[in-house]
Amino acid sequence: MRKMDEVVALAKRKPRRRMAVSAPEGLNVLEGLKMAYELVEPILVGDRDKLLPLMEQVGLEAEIVDVKDPVAAAHEAVKLVSSGKADLIMKGKTDTPNFLRAVLNKEYGLRTGRLLSHVTIMEIPAYHKLLFVTDAGMNIRPDYAQKVDILNNALDVLRALGYDEIKVAAVASIEALHHDMPETYDAAMLSKAAQRGQFGGGVLVEGPLGFDIAISKESAEIKKIKSPVAGDADLILVPDVASGNIMAKAIIYFGNAKSGGIIVGASAPVVLLSRADTPEQKFYSIAFALATIG
Repeated sequence: MRKMDEVVALAKRKPRRRMAVSAPEGLNVLEGLKMAYELVEPILVGDRDKLLPLMEQVGLEAEIVDVKDPVAAAHEAVKLVSSGKADLIMKGKTDTPNFLRAVLNKEYGLRTGRLLSHVTIMEIPAYHKLLFVTDAGMNIRPDYAQKVDILNNALDVLRALGYDEIKVAAVASIEALHHDMPETYDAAMLSKAAQRGQFGGGVLVEGPLGFDIAISKESAEIKKIKSPVAGDADLILVPDVASGNIMAKAIIYFGNAKSGGIIVGASAPVVLLSRADTPEQKFYSIAFALATIG
């Protein structure tokens, strides 16, 4: 895939779904939902008194479940999904830690036994196709076993979008193994595991690679690194959440990228966004989530 419009087109071919939105009392949230109205039927779990004037301003009609407290709203939104009254969930103004606590609630949450991880999708003007990044939003300092789960989650997402050959760059700051940089060893082990077929057919993992090598054939030629992944990565596997988050936001803000983000590994898609994200980013995130549903 080269453009976000291809993801939107795929989402439009799916049935319209009911989506619970936790604490959506903000114009950017409601404007994003208005843009996605063809794709989802929103259920707004939040403060009715605050929502009604904002909805009128945006021109959005939706069911409201009146919950004043944003933390309680997250739990109520999760219950709607776990009970089958909604098909997916989106974070609004509830802060991320409290939202995720609701998602992971042992009694009514969306646990599956799998590790939950975040996948970012970006259309970058300077890159020749869509670029995916994981995990830039959830797992702080994943070890090797967790990176295996994170990679498997992301591969499931790309396969759901129709990818049958996936080039993965396990990035680090250098291309050599370094005893003070455990991420270089993790990347090398992931590459070897892919060679042995651990991630299924059509998956090529190269690492450790610098980010420049992953996205620039010219950089690879200068550094004399030969790999089918070099300059043509579909998926960037980052060492930790800090490096991934900083990298993704730098690309979005300075690279003028179109983007979206979801959490995978739960029993239903979870649209997880920054409260500062634009309505367009929220729209693309919703489309991204829907496009991955079977």
